[in-house]
Amino acid sequence: MKAEFVNPFLMATQDVFDRMLGLSIEKGKLELKEDLIAGKEANVLISIVGSLLGAVVYSFPKTTALEIVRIMSGMEIEALDIFVTSALGEVGNIISGNAVSYLEKANYRCDIAPPQIILGENKSVSVAAPKSLLVPIKTKAGDFEISIALKENPNAQS
Repeated sequence: MKAEFVNPFLMATQDVFDRMLGLSIEKGKLELKEDLIAGKEANVLISIVGSLLGAVVYSFPKTTALEIVRIMSGMEIEALDIFVTSALGEVGNIISGNAVSYLEKANYRCDIAPPQIILGENKSVSVAAPKSLLVPIKTKAGDFEISIALKENPNAQS
């Protein structure tokens, strides 16, 4: 997978975490996977269409998800309820929207679909791209993963 597909998601994640949560991110060691995996308890799937096809999954352990939403809302929350999943969906949506803006600057015209929330660990997701890149992210609110599975769309119109 091309770095020019991955870097926009990392830049957008840093932007959103800095602006919305006051947190910096640290990227861990990248890992190539055969499938797109929703690997943690709370996962946000964003499908991408246009010049690129595929999806991105933001996978949060329960503790990280609850801490992110606590920072966003100022409320203590104990369960992965509708409020938490909605907030995480919005975080994934904003990151992906910003990433698509970065991709647009590199002449990749893409759109994102509304977020889908997947609860439960280690769920395989089938998408257009045959492989995904797993990007571990460390923050002071906890660690999470971004799985990126994108390929160029041979049928995309310029």
